[in-house]
Amino acid sequence: MPVVTPWSLHRAVPAVLLLALSAPASAELGDYNFWQTLSNLVSPPKADNPVTPAQRTGPYPLLANPAGFNSGFNPGNYYGWQTIQMAPQTGAVCGNGSPYKFFINRVPNTRNTIIYLEGGGACWDYASCSGQSGIRGARNPNGIADDYMSLLNPGASLVSPFVVRLHPWTRVKTQNWNMVYVPYCTGDIYSGDKVAVYEDPQGQQPPLVWHHNGLRNMRAVVGWLKDNLPRPTQMLATGCSAGGAGSLTNYANLRQDIAPNRGYLINDSGPVYTALAGDNQAYPSYPLQTLIRQAWGLDAAQGPLQYLQARLPGFSSTDLGSLYPALSSNLPGDRMGHTHFWQDLNYSSYSYERFYPEIVNAPDQATKEALIKQRWRTDTSRLRGQLANLGNVGGYFPQFRNVNESHCTSIIEFANSDIQEQNLELDHFVSNVLDGTGQVLDASESSDVADRNKPFNLLYYLLDQLL
Repeated sequence: MPVVTPWSLHRAVPAVLLLALSAPASAELGDYNFWQTLSNLVSPPKADNPVTPAQRTGPYPLLANPAGFNSGFNPGNYYGWQTIQMAPQTGAVCGNGSPYKFFINRVPNTRNTIIYLEGGGACWDYASCSGQSGIRGARNPNGIADDYMSLLNPGASLVSPFVVRLHPWTRVKTQNWNMVYVPYCTGDIYSGDKVAVYEDPQGQQPPLVWHHNGLRNMRAVVGWLKDNLPRPTQMLATGCSAGGAGSLTNYANLRQDIAPNRGYLINDSGPVYTALAGDNQAYPSYPLQTLIRQAWGLDAAQGPLQYLQARLPGFSSTDLGSLYPALSSNLPGDRMGHTHFWQDLNYSSYSYERFYPEIVNAPDQATKEALIKQRWRTDTSRLRGQLANLGNVGGYFPQFRNVNESHCTSIIEFANSDIQEQNLELDHFVSNVLDGTGQVLDASESSDVADRNKPFNLLYYLLDQLL
């Protein structure tokens, strides 16, 4: 029987008010009943799926903070972002060697949980990992601040309706769930495992020692969640850009270790394409993938790709695009989706701009963009055809949105990531993944004319100036 103190009652009152504002109209699988919710306000539910001794050994184990280490977690702090500190003993560290941390926003009325992986850049040399390349390099090259989820950092705290609990106009059911925000500071789409040394090409600064540590960071996050929070009944893994790619590459591990009753994946604008050797015209992402395999240690003996191949039958380390069918066949009860714009000029620039001389030496910006988009269409067309043959993995491909270089369909709001030819909004796709039955929605837009004829959007203009 929980002991009700004046302090616990004082703490529960604002939580009740927030609960009333954000509660869904009807309960769903994973929600606590009214009386259990009230009890949770004063006696928060504990972990019921802790890491086993076997999971703390072997390749990429789930390691815990040492005894006595203060992670900063307050189990009864609801409806506010908490900073969770990770000790070096967990294997978690940012690219620059600083301590890794992530963030949770807990609710008392459900076990359901969204794991949102932050987007932003990638790196494989001194300029891109040190921060000199700006948005074309690694995000957070100087590490993660404790107040990262403050409203003063809207690029994280307000990035997507998926993790904005009281978004003013876009609604999605994860706004009623427990939220886990996984920040990005390793430049390796949450997948690498290598300590690299990058020399300053100008010879003016000392070498940069950089930890491509994304996979071990994810393992540490999973271990902490299992040891400290109840097992989710429903779980969505998602993110945009690098976060979308990371949600894809880590989904099999998340699904197996956290073990929700129902699992969902939405990869927003982080495609992992098939890129086979021998024909860069047919497989334009091959030069990029060749470089990152070495730079991030992906192909190392007992490294990330071997580990994933061992846990996900059907995935081939020689074809990264085999992730999609492997997840589909191994998790037939899960609903998964991929979405990105045909006119995306951000992720596509990462993928090709630095790898093709004709793009590097293009006579003008228009020619450069045309060459980039040509390759993007080749890769996207193949991916779209691949997803169309997977019943539980849908594809949603709108043409253009006039913000952030048409990159990331689910940031800011879901509006204008529409397929007007079919009267579809992104909301339809998200709802189909999270609540639908049967084959996951598959849709694509053939023309960008209607998108480009939309009225001027002041919000998008201001955000583009900030970016």
